[in-house]
Amino acid sequence: MKIDFNKTNGLVPVVIQDERTLQVLMLGYMNEGAFNKTKKEGIVTFFSRSKNRLWTKGEESGNFMSVKKIQIDCDQDTILIKVIPKNTVCHTGSFSCFGEKDCKGFIYQLEAKIAQRIDDKVDSSYTYSLYQRGINKVAQKVGEEAVELVIEAKDNDENLFKNEAADLLYHFLILLRAKNFSLNQIEEILLQRNQ
Repeated sequence: MKIDFNKTNGLVPVVIQDERTLQVLMLGYMNEGAFNKTKKEGIVTFFSRSKNRLWTKGEESGNFMSVKKIQIDCDQDTILIKVIPKNTVCHTGSFSCFGEKDCKGFIYQLEAKIAQRIDDKVDSSYTYSLYQRGINKVAQKVGEEAVELVIEAKDNDENLFKNEAADLLYHFLILLRAKNFSLNQIEEILLQRNQ
């Protein structure tokens, strides 16, 4: 499908959506040059009406948006681009230009809390004390929690199963941190496998 740039005086509205959460992040405009550059480079570029030039989102802040999918509406005069944002999207520092917070959910908040506990180096924190014992102990704990989950799955105790699943997930997040990986990186692999 081809975009009809003539229909709207050379500029078409572009809705930017987080590919993972489907959250609408911002609205911008593209002319044909911005659209072609976006397709070629895989990074969102708009036509800035205030600057009267092509403007790559993140060119000043470093908060680029990687293009994952481009869709054109049925009238061929609006674009939907699904992206993976590098960081916050809005120039105000908000996650989206509509003032919404990142809606990835609690699991990402938990990942951030685990990172904070490790970074703060609070000796009384279970998370930090496990992390401090090294990768072998963290990996061993993940293995123990996985075995406990399997046992509870076979024993059919729903409450214990859910609690062991939570324990496994928590310790998995500590292991990711210990290996210097993020949940986003794992999510990227799952997204690629799903295509």
